[in-house]
Amino acid sequence: MDLRTYYRKIRETEEGLGEGASLIVSIETPDGGRAGVKSEVPRRAAAVMIVEGKARLGSDEERSRYQAEKAQAIEAAAELAAASRVRVALLSEAELRQIKGQGRPAK
Repeated sequence: MDLRTYYRKIRETEEGLGEGASLIVSIETPDGGRAGVKSEVPRRAAAVMIVEGKARLGSDEERSRYQAEKAQAIEAAAELAAASRVRVALLSEAELRQIKGQGRPAK
């Protein structure tokens, strides 16, 4: 392949992608690439992968599903991190008796 043609195709593809990160979906390749893996990548990287035939641009439906899955994964990670922060307090026997005594009604 002629390098000028290769880089011209990349520039044209990159211009067509719009602003921000692009969602790409991988295509099965003979060198072991798995089909259907979604990734959010910069425009330039997306253009290179599309021109090389390793990925295709994701649809709007795939993008919304990907964003929902990503938000769900972030929420699950936050819950896991919160659960791992366990507070431990050491009390002396006198403090424990005092706390237990406060819970009883006065006679």
